[in-house]
Amino acid sequence: MPKKTISRILATFFFVGYSPKASGTVASLVTLVIAWFLLPQGIAPNLAICAVILIISLWSSGQAEEIFGKDNRRIVIDEVAGMLVSILFIAKSVNLYLAAFILFRFFDVVKPFPLKNLEKLKSGWGVTLDDIGAGIYANICLQLLLYLKTTLHI
Repeated sequence: MPKKTISRILATFFFVGYSPKASGTVASLVTLVIAWFLLPQGIAPNLAICAVILIISLWSSGQAEEIFGKDNRRIVIDEVAGMLVSILFIAKSVNLYLAAFILFRFFDVVKPFPLKNLEKLKSGWGVTLDDIGAGIYANICLQLLLYLKTTLHI
């Protein structure tokens, strides 16, 4: 299979990126559903999966930009990577996954400092790292909420 075909399939997350509306949101939601049913328990395997998806995102989104243009809406593998980071170290719970989804999409759209600057990086780096940052922000918020809930016994 040609390199461009492989990168197109991966960057669009198996064509999810062709969704006519809100392709990033759709990809994030699809990622959550897949994670709910297929992610193994345990930190080590989830870290390994995140690392593999990060590498795939860096490569395929860089390649796909040559096909689609700079950070095209069809490139959604970065949302997959960011969404996985947002649920890293989070217990499997409908409420927590829903909160992770909302927080991730919020940070991905708003792009608080320095996420907006990360977008300016070349190739797959710019496409991917702002979403990884949004996932980190979402995860930090969830960890903080869980800590406060435990500490304050809410």
